[in-house]
Amino acid sequence: MSELFGTLSDGTEVHRWTLERGGTRVEVLTYGGIVRSLQVPDREGRTADVVLGFPDLDGYLTHPEPYLGALIGRYANRIAHARFPLDGSVYALEPNDGPNCLHGGVLGFDKRVWGAEPVEHGVRLSRTSPHGEEGFPGRLDLSATYTLDASGALRIAYEAVTDAPTMINITNHSYFNLAGAGHAGGHELRLAASRFTPVDAGLIPTGTLEDVTGSRFDFRTSRKVGSGYDHNFVLDKGVTSAPEEVAELHDPASGRTLTVATTEPGLQLYTADHLSEPFAPGDGIALETQHFPDSPNRPEFPSTVLRPGEVFRSETVYGFGVR
Repeated sequence: MSELFGTLSDGTEVHRWTLERGGTRVEVLTYGGIVRSLQVPDREGRTADVVLGFPDLDGYLTHPEPYLGALIGRYANRIAHARFPLDGSVYALEPNDGPNCLHGGVLGFDKRVWGAEPVEHGVRLSRTSPHGEEGFPGRLDLSATYTLDASGALRIAYEAVTDAPTMINITNHSYFNLAGAGHAGGHELRLAASRFTPVDAGLIPTGTLEDVTGSRFDFRTSRKVGSGYDHNFVLDKGVTSAPEEVAELHDPASGRTLTVATTEPGLQLYTADHLSEPFAPGDGIALETQHFPDSPNRPEFPSTVLRPGEVFRSETVYGFGVR
């Protein structure tokens, strides 16, 4: 089901698509591919919204920086010094995080209006990112398909092609709070990652892959998340052709659980310590499935290069349950 959600200053309409299946109800906006609301039951059958979102379009326009629920691209996370080499050329991007490029630049995919069409049990969003948009080379034709399966799991499948070599790294930036309100630091997290990518003061990876054993980065056994995380974890499974489960988030109070399965090799854990009004620090936890930050400048990291004739595919599944 689709309905008008709001109108931009230039008259462009933004629509809200509502999907409902298997006990899950999700709202997706054509502005930024945003997951605005995601309602699931707790162990008592009581339903609550488990992602942070704004009630109207103006909220997203006036508070863009948290990237609440947004589709992030062309490149999720950071690219150091807003530039990267590719095939003998150096491409300058739009810096928007000090000297670095974050989440695609000043006008990333999260601030674009996407075309939409219904598919079975879901909606497919699509847009063309022209050559040179935010400094990235090549025309990119991208689709993101949101569907609910019979169990109520939300599946987001991305597909893209390019007419020139480029970089691509796509994610969804939902902040989860399985309690439906309050601080999320008491949630428990299990994460199948034996290593993470340490960062410098600008949150740029140093290039090493560090063992999590004995550190606060070890979530291989479920424990409280706490705070102070904005780090990429190296998933033990690596890149896979089909989604494999890599994480489980659990709220002991409500009993709700969230499982994350993905084809991606990395997951950015962000505990939202810098959220501001109308939210508070730690009100949500982002689990961003992705390739590693600054991969275009790190040939030792899994490649994010897409070339003509290739098809980029990435898929992440968010499953919900109780215990």
